[in-house]
Amino acid sequence: MRTTLLLTAVGTDKTGLVDSLAQRIAAAGGNWEESRLARLGGQFAGIVLVTIDDSKTDALIAKLRELEGAGLQVTSRVVPPPPAAESGSRVKVAVTGNDRPGIVRDVARILAERGVNVEELESSIASAPMSGESMFVVRAKLLVPSTLELSILRVALEALGNELMVDLVSE
Repeated sequence: MRTTLLLTAVGTDKTGLVDSLAQRIAAAGGNWEESRLARLGGQFAGIVLVTIDDSKTDALIAKLRELEGAGLQVTSRVVPPPPAAESGSRVKVAVTGNDRPGIVRDVARILAERGVNVEELESSIASAPMSGESMFVVRAKLLVPSTLELSILRVALEALGNELMVDLVSE
């Protein structure tokens, strides 16, 4: 049997962290299946989905703990097989507006109230082309229930403020 592990890795960013993680996974016989890795505020943060033979799981976890000496904290969690695919439509959304506290909270609340699942979310701050003001950008991939019309979701998001621009695109 094989075990699926979800690894989270966090530490001060420096060259070689991904290599150190990948070397230990491969050496233990693990298969790096999926990941999201990023540098945020000078820190490295990542999530990695790994499959490995049941008999080798403990050895891999022990090897990953050794990375703490290099400043990388790795935690692991056994993940059960994914449930059957959820129904609905996959949608990409981009929300752009003047930066202010609470934008992600407000967007997340609207999505949750309507049963929309956030599958991926990225946010950043950029300078507006003409004014140079700070613009906050949220990009997400969503699973929208088939009972929710995109036009209704767009209106709800746009109601957050006149300065917000909302772009919804079905995949």
